[in-house]
Amino acid sequence: MRIKPTLALPALASSFALGQNTPSPAPSLTEDQIRELIRQTAEKDMENDKRQRDYTYIQRDEESKLDGKGQVKSTEIKTSEIMELYGEQVERLIAKDDKPLSDKDAKKEEEKIQKLIDKRKNESPEDRKKREEKEEKEREQSRQFVREVADAYNFKLAGIESLAGRDTYVIDGEPRPGYQAHLKEAKILPKFRFRAWIDKDELQWKKLDIQCIDTVSFGLFLARIHKGSRILIEQTRVNDEVWLPQHVAVKVDVRVALLKDFNIEDDLTFRDYKKFRTDTKIVPIGEVQPPH
Repeated sequence: MRIKPTLALPALASSFALGQNTPSPAPSLTEDQIRELIRQTAEKDMENDKRQRDYTYIQRDEESKLDGKGQVKSTEIKTSEIMELYGEQVERLIAKDDKPLSDKDAKKEEEKIQKLIDKRKNESPEDRKKREEKEEKEREQSRQFVREVADAYNFKLAGIESLAGRDTYVIDGEPRPGYQAHLKEAKILPKFRFRAWIDKDELQWKKLDIQCIDTVSFGLFLARIHKGSRILIEQTRVNDEVWLPQHVAVKVDVRVALLKDFNIEDDLTFRDYKKFRTDTKIVPIGEVQPPH
């Protein structure tokens, strides 16, 4: 994955993370200067999204369900290889709960990948064009959403902080009173506040901390994310050419339809980024090393 704009929060962060370091004082920037910096960062992030499709990588997803007291009731861990096939990002499961798949499950994953390969090989030029146009339309919608972030918030430079040996601007964003969203999807923006750490030299965001400050409803109120839910996203510099996801931590309080509320904690890590080449071999799952 990129941290998908379709998840609606790729360029946001929260300003109230507990226990975070206090940034060093910094020369002041006007709000217009910060807004332009946010726009530049958003454009660079969309370029990163394109470049990520040139890489394969391993994604480990640890999802925990919590009871009403915040205690873990159950945990499920899935480790997947992410790759690009015929212009489409594909996820192949390689381990469950940090253990290799059974022969039966491994075979299912192989069949899933082969089915996609066969489908794309036999795809007509017309169908391929329609699919690519649909994907580009979705990407453009994501770009428009990200661009709205710069207009939806009032910004403040909190200071300068060093992360992984690199200086970053620490910027807080609070919902802008009276903001009217241009995109339907952007109507949720006033429901979140954020803090962003932006690399001073490359104007790439390094870290985002997002906090939900009001209930967010989806699908005609069939699902609601409650106040207090939060997302932490961290990126890393890869091959001195692109910034890609390194860690995502999600804590969400959700109610679905008329069902009971439930809490979820999701922790994703990303590793082993490798440039994907046309001659890259797609090896059987048994040859892929699960995490230790």
